[in-house]
Amino acid sequence: MNIENTKAQMRKGVLEFCILSVLKGRDAYTSEILDTLKNAKLLVVEGTVYPLLTRLKNDGLLSYRWEESTSGPPRKYYGLTPEGEEFLKELNITWNELSGAVETITGQNTES
Repeated sequence: MNIENTKAQMRKGVLEFCILSVLKGRDAYTSEILDTLKNAKLLVVEGTVYPLLTRLKNDGLLSYRWEESTSGPPRKYYGLTPEGEEFLKELNITWNELSGAVETITGQNTES
């Protein structure tokens, strides 16, 4: 079994949650989102994020606006819609339950 593949799958599983969390309370353009994810060691590439942003937008969880840039072409800024904010609240609840369950299980395994 390839550990790198398993680690990549784990990261992919939480990527949607992390992107929505990055956009909580503020709009950001794709490069800012990527930088935040990379700084958190999620090791994502543009080819992964762009389709996910499009899907989240098509699902009504994100909106976007174009803003002129002083250093190049206009930038597309993404933000949470009201539906996206509600979805993120639900994901937060689920994450807390899931991470608590995993901590319980892995904690029991390390004590034995």
